[in-house]
Amino acid sequence: MDHRDLVRVSKRMSLALRHRPDRFHLTLDGAGWLPVADVLAALRITRADLDVVVAGNDKQRFAVERGPDGVDRIRASQGHSVPVDLGLAPATPPDRLFHGTSEAVLPAIRTEGLHRGRRHHVHLSPDAETARRVGARRAGEVVILTIDAAAMAANGYHFYRSANGVWLTDTVPPAYLTAPRT
Repeated sequence: MDHRDLVRVSKRMSLALRHRPDRFHLTLDGAGWLPVADVLAALRITRADLDVVVAGNDKQRFAVERGPDGVDRIRASQGHSVPVDLGLAPATPPDRLFHGTSEAVLPAIRTEGLHRGRRHHVHLSPDAETARRVGARRAGEVVILTIDAAAMAANGYHFYRSANGVWLTDTVPPAYLTAPRT
């Protein structure tokens, strides 16, 4: 599978597993899992294609495991806009976390902070380089925000760490953000 095909299949898997399973006639269980066989049939891909996408995704967007019934299953690690309970327990974050975004939205973030939008959580990165890669998906100049996660946690905000190392929280108020001056 060439790079373009890999990206195309990854985007279709994200749509099916995170945002629009109904478009593919799929129904996620309460924790977001689906039998791998159902995904293969719905997306018309092979198991080899699915395995290449899962293994080759630098953000480890998908998790595959053998379910309690012995059937291989798959889910998105985070980023759902449909109701799921990933079963994540609160975790103590590192002192600093990072968020990559576009310079164009910086004025609004300075005023309002970071909000989850249509997703379940705000996504934060453990290091600036990962945040830069995430922010590069947006149009315009990438800006890296630093989040005082230690202060947030001390003030009662909850953090969760997904299976692929992404830190999640409900919101990041402006008081906990440091943004470069532009």
